[in-house]
Amino acid sequence: MKKASEDLKHEHEAVKIAFNVLEKIASKIQLNENADVNDLKEMVDFLILFADKCHHGKEEIYYFPALQKAGIPGNGGPIGVMLQEHEQGRLNIRQMKDSVSGLNADLNAFANAASSYVSLMRNHIEKENNILFMMGDQRLSEETQTELLEKFEEHEEKVVGEGKHERLHAILEKLVKKYLD
Repeated sequence: MKKASEDLKHEHEAVKIAFNVLEKIASKIQLNENADVNDLKEMVDFLILFADKCHHGKEEIYYFPALQKAGIPGNGGPIGVMLQEHEQGRLNIRQMKDSVSGLNADLNAFANAASSYVSLMRNHIEKENNILFMMGDQRLSEETQTELLEKFEEHEEKVVGEGKHERLHAILEKLVKKYLD
């Protein structure tokens, strides 16, 4: 039986690749090397649509409530911590977006926000993968797991839209080739 956590962990892998790209871009900026503002904007779009709206949306709308229903504490518990970190991550993404939205990009502000975001979310993913998802796997019934996977699929179609998932992964792939190869 496939578990909902497996779907979320799979998405974490793509997000971790984005972190590597972000780190490389931030490093280039800090070394006063050129960074293509269009690449920065594409990375922000990837983070907003894939990492936040799609991935965090699945967690916040479906997965976390199912965990709470199964007895895992929300506010003040591990789910509350995850929600706070999602909000902090959104703030970092807004800072990245704002730094490249005007006529004159503030690359140092982008690099600082990117570094904060990567540091926060790397730890966040480790906690989800190694603590919260394991708790969920132990407590969620097979029926609930199946329901969650169906809801995840619907969410993806509704929020990301048909064909956009492939476009997002193509953007990530392009940035990987440019910055990491």
